[in-house]
Amino acid sequence: MSAAPILPGATLGVLGGGQLGRMFALAARRMGYRVAVLVPGDDSPTGQVADREISARYDDLEAVEELARSVEVVSFEFENVPSATVAAAARHAPLRPPGALLHASQNRLREKRALGGLGLPVAPHAAVETPDDLGAAARRVGFPAILKTAAWGYDGKGQRRVESEAGLEAAWRELGAGPSVLEAEVPFVAEISIVGARGLDGEVALYEPFLNHHAAHILDVTVVPAPVTAATRAEAEAIGRAVLEGFDVAGLLCVEMFLLEDGGLVVNEVAPRPHNSGHLTIDAHVTSQFEQQVRAVCGLPLGSVDRLGPAAAMANLLGDLWSPEGPPRWPAALADPAVRLHLYGKGEMRPGRKMGHLTVVAADAAEAERRVRNARSALVG
Repeated sequence: MSAAPILPGATLGVLGGGQLGRMFALAARRMGYRVAVLVPGDDSPTGQVADREISARYDDLEAVEELARSVEVVSFEFENVPSATVAAAARHAPLRPPGALLHASQNRLREKRALGGLGLPVAPHAAVETPDDLGAAARRVGFPAILKTAAWGYDGKGQRRVESEAGLEAAWRELGAGPSVLEAEVPFVAEISIVGARGLDGEVALYEPFLNHHAAHILDVTVVPAPVTAATRAEAEAIGRAVLEGFDVAGLLCVEMFLLEDGGLVVNEVAPRPHNSGHLTIDAHVTSQFEQQVRAVCGLPLGSVDRLGPAAAMANLLGDLWSPEGPPRWPAALADPAVRLHLYGKGEMRPGRKMGHLTVVAADAAEAERRVRNARSALVG
């Protein structure tokens, strides 16, 4: 995989207009690139900071080709890009990361099979496509288990915990009786993620593992350094490298993993894009995940993944923090001089919607987490 680097001054294309595209565009523009985005609607978080916003549906292939013809490379900020859209874009510009990784990550069963094919540890699982598959899946996987729709799942959507075969059938019908995957429930003690990039020359750069805390299946707080042994860190990095190299990635991705009591890891899923847990790299690392994405898709040397301080923590800001009485109490949160505020430019506030995040760099992980949680609590009094 080799090609001439795409130099500052060129225009980069993004499919998707959310906060990940916004932060990619900010990093790209700081480095001297122009950015064009295609997104349904207008005034998107990415469009607000891009040079050009094409308002069109992802299945509007003429608009997709218009975007691709006007840029030097196309990347994306969410997984569920239709295959026809990917093909249309790839006819006119390189697509990075590649379509094969995108295709695998769009379907949980394909993803599990692809990861298993790379020799990586995944939870025992079975496909459920028809009522006749339910009994066989139950016998193969056992209970308790997690039933997940094969496609269109994120932030805990499209899944149910089941404890019996009768409960499995009921959950499958609740989820639409469509293609699904039954996974054994993994007895994990923590969830970690590793963000990594791979350049056109095969160079790999991996951030150290991040510790992730969830609330209602949505990422709530991320902390670095994660409290893992050197052996676990090495295993996480080996997994990240295996995915990057196994899919011949030019770009950035995140691998989410379950940490077991004995220090072992089980891969949960792969996000072929920047990840919520990597947002703290903007303030806590020499090179943010978004600058790393720009460097990787443009064929530039990758940046340093070293931390700028001893520890850091990031707290998500969801739409629940806004109330009819007024916006969150920003001065109260920013009273701590270490707190950094990032808002995504979204106009509609609703419960569970990611509106922004706070980051704190501190002397140790416990202090960073305490201060970022306190700052978020101060937003609502």
